[in-house]
Amino acid sequence: MPTSHEAREMAESFGIDASRYDRARPPYPDALIKRIAAPSPASSTLNGESSAFGDPSDHGPVVLDVGCGTGIEARQFRAAGCRVLGVDPDPRMAEFARRGGIEVEVATFEDWDPAGREFDAVVAGQAWHWVAPEAGAAKAAAVLRPGGPLAVFAHVFEPPPAVAEAFAEVFRRVVPDSPFAGQPGGDAVAAYRAGFERFAESFRQTGAFAEPEHWRFDWERTYTRAEWLDLLPTTGGLTRLPAAAQAEILTAVGAAIDDLGGAFTKTFTTLAVVAVRI
Repeated sequence: MPTSHEAREMAESFGIDASRYDRARPPYPDALIKRIAAPSPASSTLNGESSAFGDPSDHGPVVLDVGCGTGIEARQFRAAGCRVLGVDPDPRMAEFARRGGIEVEVATFEDWDPAGREFDAVVAGQAWHWVAPEAGAAKAAAVLRPGGPLAVFAHVFEPPPAVAEAFAEVFRRVVPDSPFAGQPGGDAVAAYRAGFERFAESFRQTGAFAEPEHWRFDWERTYTRAEWLDLLPTTGGLTRLPAAAQAEILTAVGAAIDDLGGAFTKTFTTLAVVAVRI
């Protein structure tokens, strides 16, 4: 099985239904957004010139959003007073983000041309695992101003055990040859933390960052049956499945949610690893 950043077809499949993705995917905790934006070395210019994007009268921090998708976190950073430039390989996602007022350049981060621009922060929400780790960390270091953070963050999607078990059982039956079918359950937060430590190690290897910090934010959200079934098709294991296979999976998961009374309250964990450019 290839590592995530090599699975390009999956990485670029989320734009199949960009409007659903934007509607169903949750935003990030406000405390996370504010903590990243606050210490950024805000500048009203890029390399001494007027900003090439955003409102030139806006003097907030300039943020590069890697794998910006439909602009979920980009809009949150903009609301926090930042100017945001997104980079995303999927033109469908980029077009959706542009309709929300986010400027986006279409490219993988590895191939994107910064054209001499520098940024006060580089962020990636639910996207850094699609970036080649060593190349991504080095490129982030090259475009960050000293004191600016590289902040990578993601939600841990972990429904109640009954819902997770129903999903795993039907997924193994419907898509037995999928690399996701053989994945064990267990502690999803621990698995994500291990992945984030690998990110941190790639930051260290550049020699350009201070020691990375790990942050954790816990919060709750109640999902109805319809809301959870709206979210599932936006996840990597389902985006490219035929409609009939998707429908069978959603029916089984929906039945499990019905057994819980038609809704459940999920404890979300949002993890981040953040390193400051030295």
